[in-house]
Amino acid sequence: MNVHRVSTMVGERELSIEIGKLAKQAQGSALVRYGDTVVLVTACAAKEPREGLDFFPLTVDYRENFYAAGKIPGGFFKREGKPSEREVLNSRMIDRPIRPLFPEGYKNETQVIALVLSADTDIDPSMHAIVGASTALYTSSIPFTHPVAAVRVGLIEGRYYLNPTYSELKNSRLNLAVAGMEDGIVMVEAGANEVSEEVMVEALNFGHQAIKQIIQLQKELYAKLQPKKFDVVVTPVDEAMAKKIEDSVRADLEDALDTHKHDKLESYELVDTAKKKAVELFPEAETDPEKLKMAKHIFSALKEKIFRDEIPRKTSENSTRSGRSGSKHASCRERTARLSLRGARRRPS
Repeated sequence: MNVHRVSTMVGERELSIEIGKLAKQAQGSALVRYGDTVVLVTACAAKEPREGLDFFPLTVDYRENFYAAGKIPGGFFKREGKPSEREVLNSRMIDRPIRPLFPEGYKNETQVIALVLSADTDIDPSMHAIVGASTALYTSSIPFTHPVAAVRVGLIEGRYYLNPTYSELKNSRLNLAVAGMEDGIVMVEAGANEVSEEVMVEALNFGHQAIKQIIQLQKELYAKLQPKKFDVVVTPVDEAMAKKIEDSVRADLEDALDTHKHDKLESYELVDTAKKKAVELFPEAETDPEKLKMAKHIFSALKEKIFRDEIPRKTSENSTRSGRSGSKHASCRERTARLSLRGARRRPS
């Protein structure tokens, strides 16, 4: 494999992505550099799906070994130990934006490993690990076709900063980690010191502009490699079963999911009752495992659909009820919801 490198300015530093130099036996790999921070991310997947799974077996592991900072473990523990709390949280942060973007029905065991090779003591590697994970998956044969990127946004003295350093974050009123695709945001994690909704929406848009810039780098690499993605075999949904379940259960499920009407524990019980009702619509499911599996799958898909349909509807209702005095804040909430849902609705089928 030839070595390919692309780069662009993100904030005050150059971000570069290099593929084809390290981890050549992995199905996909990417070396991401930002300042003196270097992160190697690899992606591997089984060629065949695991039988009997009703979930996507994705493993994400983020590690920062001592040698990345030029240190050697000493004292009682002289070797690298288990992942720290920070490493576990960063692993989850990588997992959240990429997991929903795999095709529905994809059940192959997939592993993404992010290894910090060099750690700049003032730059957080976590955002660049997300960029590396997306690049490694997107330029591999793994069926991941919607690249994502992530940046951190700070707010210091009224000015937005991209990927601020640790020292800059100490003086920042906002610490916003945002990941997204070209047409929407897929993950937000933030801490703030009394910032308005308008400021938060502006920060999201500011971060999203940089995200689109980084995604273009990934598309450049994809165009050079033209990787052939392997096919995903998806079991077709039984439309007759889906219609029967929706006609019989949708009203009960919408009521069960209304947490303004029911507290959470009661809501969980009502959802379980609705699920049991959906399965009981098909007596033959007791002796037919495939029928039972299909009924549960259709119920879960209906539950997700109701969640997605309710977000913009309730946002619109809140905007109407807020009246003239609250119209500015309601408008901010609506813009934020639309920005997030543009990415959420783009889930591969």
